[in-house]
Parts: sequence; C-alpha cells; structure tokens
Amino acid sequence: MVEPLSSNLEVTIGSLKLKNPVMTASGTFGYGPEYAEFIDLNRLGAIVVKGLSLEPKEGNPPPRIVETASGMLNSIGLQNIGITAFIKEKLPFLKRFSTPVIVNFFGDSLDEYAEAASRFDGVDGIHALEMNISCPNKQAGWSVFGTDPAVTCEVVSAVRKKTKLPLIVKLSPNVTDIALMARVAEDSGADALSLINTLTGMAIDIRTRRPKLANIRGGLSGPAIKPVAIRMVYDVYKAVKIPLIGMGGIMNAEDALEFMMAGAAAVAVGTANFVNPSVTVEIIDGMTAFMERGKIQEIRSLIGAAHAG
Repeated sequence: MVEPLSSNLEVTIGSLKLKNPVMTASGTFGYGPEYAEFIDLNRLGAIVVKGLSLEPKEGNPPPRIVETASGMLNSIGLQNIGITAFIKEKLPFLKRFSTPVIVNFFGDSLDEYAEAASRFDGVDGIHALEMNISCPNKQAGWSVFGTDPAVTCEVVSAVRKKTKLPLIVKLSPNVTDIALMARVAEDSGADALSLINTLTGMAIDIRTRRPKLANIRGGLSGPAIKPVAIRMVYDVYKAVKIPLIGMGGIMNAEDALEFMMAGAAAVAVGTANFVNPSVTVEIIDGMTAFMERGKIQEIRSLIGAAHAG
C-alpha cells in the first residue's frame, strides 16, 4: 500500500520558523481577537497586528474607506491604541496561541522609530517586527521614509541597533525603483522584506464633485494591484538575498502560490479578510490540496520557481 504524500508547508523568515507561509497583512486583521470567532488562529503561519505607534492615534476623519473596481481605497490614518496598551491589553490573548506574533510599527521621526523598536525588544510573545516605512517624515519636510534611499538607510539602521528581534521592512511601491529600495533596506540590517504596501490613489464623487475620501488620497489595495505586486516581488527576489513576504490582492490559494513562485517565501492576506473572514485558512487548505495534486512535498521548492531557466 502506497503511503499518502505528506506535504510540508513550513517556511522560514530569517530566524523565524512558520508552520505555513500564510500570514495576515497589518491593518486588515485588527489585533487578532477580532477574527478568533471565524478561524482557529493556531492554523495561521503568523499574525501581523495592526500598526502601532508610541502613543495612541485617532486616525483620519471619515469618510476613510471607498470601494473601487477590484479593490478599495483606505485612508484610516494608522489609527491604533499605542504600544503600551497593546502589550498590556491585546498581547496576553495572542500568547494563548502557537502562532508567532509579528508587530507592525511606525513613527513620525527617526527617534520615534528607534524608541518604538526598543519598547518591543525582550517582550514575551512578540516574535518579530514589521517596520512600516511608508510614513510621513516630519524631520524631512513630510517626505516619506520609504521613498528616499538615504532616509531609508538611516531609519532602518537606527531601528536595527535597538532590537534583536527579526526585522522585516515593509516597502512602499510608490517609488521609481523598488529593487534599489530593497537593497538599501537589506544593507541597513533588514532580515526580510514585505512588499507591497498600498498604492497611492483617489476617487471623486461626480455628484458632489468632491474627493470621496476626507483625506483626498488613500491607499489602493485588493486584486486591482496584484499584477503590480507580483512584478515587484519578482524584481526584488533577483536583487536581494533575504526572504520576501508577498502581498497585494491575494484572494485565494492560486494568488498566494503565484506570489511564492515570483519569489516570496511567505504571503500576507489583507483586503480579502474584509470580504471573507475565513479566507486565510481556506488559502492554507488550497495550498495543501495543490501540493497533494502535484505530488509536491516541500512548499519551499516553489519559492522563486518562476525564475527557473
């Protein structure tokens, strides 16, 4: 009797070992408890929580979400409860599960980034940091940390000095050469890269003749951006040696596998969580079924497969 194939979905992101490559995208999964009634959080590869800052933020005024063709625009404004409240009020719940917790964080200045990273270092239950550099830099005239190579180098280097945790840098797609930005982040101490963050966009109400978002501009996510994200993952895979976490319009297992074949070692599911709260687990099951049909034993063998030959 032939033994059934045992599919191994384990992947590594730097020193972080994941039971499977499916994680949640920051800002789309709350702090974890919000989705616990829909799925078993133990099944996820990792939980990436909503972005945190040193102090609580109220975010932007409404309206701040607009549905678009094959996606959505959001201008939430990084609303969050702050680092202290997260560690005290939210982290104890997450520690009940076997799934690694990745904390997304940001700052308005280099000092805020460094201080935020130091607050997480050594905290039980936090397994890695994801650094959002798609944020306005008040110290540099409201430019963005993730679009100027020199500023990116400075802020990633500063954070690297403040933490021993695996450091994932989340790249902005709103640049001319994302491969260049990826190399800068790698050279400055990143252990892995997340890509892509949302694309800048806007929408106008033709009846009122005004922008639909109170903040005018927002971040475009969902299936509409998947081809852009796939291309950027493909390009960055060839440019760096550190692992990549792919995201941008992943709705099903086929999308996730496409990202992995482009070069992602893991994927993060974002906008799809709003449409289907169980989508992450369905993607894990879909990946397993794909491997069994193709007699693929190690999902790691698919990473970068599109580059072969």
